[in-house]
Amino acid sequence: MKIGRVTISDRAAAGIYEDRSGPEIERLLAGAFGADAVFEATVIPDDRDLIAAKLREFADDRRCDLVVTTGGTGIGPRDVTPEATLAVLEKELPGFGEAMRMQSLAKVKTAILSRATAGTRGRCLIVNLPGKPSAVRECLEILAPAIREGVAHLRGEDPHAKK
Repeated sequence: MKIGRVTISDRAAAGIYEDRSGPEIERLLAGAFGADAVFEATVIPDDRDLIAAKLREFADDRRCDLVVTTGGTGIGPRDVTPEATLAVLEKELPGFGEAMRMQSLAKVKTAILSRATAGTRGRCLIVNLPGKPSAVRECLEILAPAIREGVAHLRGEDPHAKK
């Protein structure tokens, strides 16, 4: 499985601080998908056009099965990841965002401010995650089964077939 991960952060892109959420995504998804997981990664600033272009590149040109973003899902003026994502999606999957917010709300009462979303572009599943490593862990823990099944459907595989 080819997985693209996109860290969206002005400060991480500028080298002001280290990207910790992107490597956490890789660690967790490598654990969930094992040796089948191959990663392509980038760190970019909070720029709507750049985010949309990178998502199209990973889905269309690099042919990733899954693209996971981290960062830019809040309500600040520079938080534009959901808008950029929605601009490239063919089918929105609102259940992903709903599940993440419900999972996070149990721990952080302001989690309802998250605007994370997900959907498909061609045969690629795109999922927005929050920017904090702890939130990445919480969200991927509940999303992993749906990610696995969604990718199988997009590949035309039977998600319930025994391997």
